[in-house]
Amino acid sequence: MKSRAFPVSLPRGALMVDVTGLALTDEERERLCDPRIGGVILFARNFADSAQLRALTNEIRSLRKPALIIAVDHEGGRVQRFRTDDFTRLPAMRTLGALWARDQAGALETARATGFVLAAELAAHGIDLSFTPVLDLDYGCSRAIGNRAFHRDPAVVASLALSLVLGMADVGMGAVGKHFPGHGCVEADSHHDIPIDERTFDSIWDEDIAPYRQGLLQRLAGVMPAHVVYPRAEPGKAGPAGFSPFWLKEVLRGRLGFEGIIFSDDLNMAGATLVAGDVVERVAAAAHAGCDMWLVCNRPDLVAELLSRGTPEIDSATRARLNALTVPAPHPWPTDVLAQYPPYVRAREKVLAVLATESADHSAMAAATIGATRPNG
Repeated sequence: MKSRAFPVSLPRGALMVDVTGLALTDEERERLCDPRIGGVILFARNFADSAQLRALTNEIRSLRKPALIIAVDHEGGRVQRFRTDDFTRLPAMRTLGALWARDQAGALETARATGFVLAAELAAHGIDLSFTPVLDLDYGCSRAIGNRAFHRDPAVVASLALSLVLGMADVGMGAVGKHFPGHGCVEADSHHDIPIDERTFDSIWDEDIAPYRQGLLQRLAGVMPAHVVYPRAEPGKAGPAGFSPFWLKEVLRGRLGFEGIIFSDDLNMAGATLVAGDVVERVAAAAHAGCDMWLVCNRPDLVAELLSRGTPEIDSATRARLNALTVPAPHPWPTDVLAQYPPYVRAREKVLAVLATESADHSAMAAATIGATRPNG
């Protein structure tokens, strides 16, 4: 294999891919220097301990200039990729919604503290971006969402999510809201099925899109659309929102005025693979719909096929958004220093306090949510 001198000077491309293990292989180093790649998403399999994770992110960051974006799904609750003593166990977002019912001010403070701890610990390990918060409403029926949602009330979701985003911003980390326009009202899980939401556009606009319309959207670095089909809401032939110019260009960009990055959800999920052809066709469909960055995860063979067969050209607006994405300075606080940093210590104490109430709150909140009337449409 041809050797390279690092870092390679390249603008960021539009593909976000994963890596297989705890350290990069020679093949992965070569692939990550392909100009069509712009980011790396990490999973639990990429983490053994704090020193190993820092070494991995350091090497990824050193390959290119500007550095590849390093992202992770690290929300709290059951979606938290890194779980050892080096990372605080974060509450599921429904826990913060349950706290709201007792103490609104306390819930907002705890949400901001959760965002701060989440971002500080990731940034200390060289992570640039987390795909959080979940902005889906808690209708009590979605297998994919469940307690990942803050609340059933759009206004509560908007308030708590904004506080969490502000806590992340206190560290300098951007947030990515998901899953636009809403995944919470369908039972099927888009990891395995094609969820179909039969509501009308007005119902979705008034309910699920409401959090995006309450001052939160412009605080987000990115938005991730849902692999959900909305046949009664989208004019003409409906497909999943992540492949839909209607949802992404007309609604998200046009009506809502979003100017940040639109990240596709994983294009290897069943909600994508069952409706949009092979990997080249799926990437082309996401790009045509308006996604700026295309995630292709857990299939390095398909990444190789995609790179060999070709990817769509990205326009100047997308290129500008990718290159303008700001990330925290690498390792602003080593973990031993972070543990002595008073704002982090105070925020972590709030997070640990709310964790003690989590099990009881989830049971009560789930019962209240499931008993609520689902929207018509």
